[in-house]
Amino acid sequence: MKRFIAFLAAVMILCGCREGTEEMTQDEKEVYALFETMQKAMVEKDLDTLYAIVTEDKTFTHMSGKKQTKEEFFGEIADGTLNYYGYHIHDPRVTVTGDHATFSADVTLDAKVYGMKGSWTLATRQNFIRTEDGWKICN
Repeated sequence: MKRFIAFLAAVMILCGCREGTEEMTQDEKEVYALFETMQKAMVEKDLDTLYAIVTEDKTFTHMSGKKQTKEEFFGEIADGTLNYYGYHIHDPRVTVTGDHATFSADVTLDAKVYGMKGSWTLATRQNFIRTEDGWKICN
């Protein structure tokens, strides 16, 4: 039995199985992957990717309630006001209805924001829309 568990763990690692994605549809997996792409781009300060994956009118709301345009939010990532070091997605849920999708999860962010460093677990809900270019993050 111990060998079987070790084997199963090795297979999951080699297959790159992500928490909660095993039984998702293709659309749900694409939405999950795009959310994860955004998290990685925030960590890497990859502004080209960030601009490419959100709609023109996208706004962001901080845990404090502060709202920002994408230009303001991405600008603060670029200038070091917002520094993201890592993330962990807990219990992801994706719902797709036609060309609209919603991603929700608790997301733990390791960050330094406005001078305060810490790890925060945030109840996250993100909307997506299917476009000619694929899924995009939207309001």
